[in-house]
Amino acid sequence: MFRTAPLALAGLILAPGLARAADAPMPFTYLDFENAVPHIDLAVCPEPLDGPGRFCRLTTHADQLNVFVFSEEGDQPLIGFRSWPSDLLAGLMD
Repeated sequence: MFRTAPLALAGLILAPGLARAADAPMPFTYLDFENAVPHIDLAVCPEPLDGPGRFCRLTTHADQLNVFVFSEEGDQPLIGFRSWPSDLLAGLMD
């Protein structure tokens, strides 16, 4: 139960910010994320989230692959988020 708490906390923090413009900084920085959420560093962002001046981190939770997008500028605020069903990995595990 405690392992999911950081991701749940991130979801609560993000909820009010999701109504903002797509590239508007959200009040959640990479330092906050790094310290609170178990994740994997991605060498490149998935195509729908890729762009200049950003980097992505991957988490898994509730049968979802969750990608958080951060700006490389300033305090490195969160600027995007997207989830995909984990069954997309089924072919890789054969």
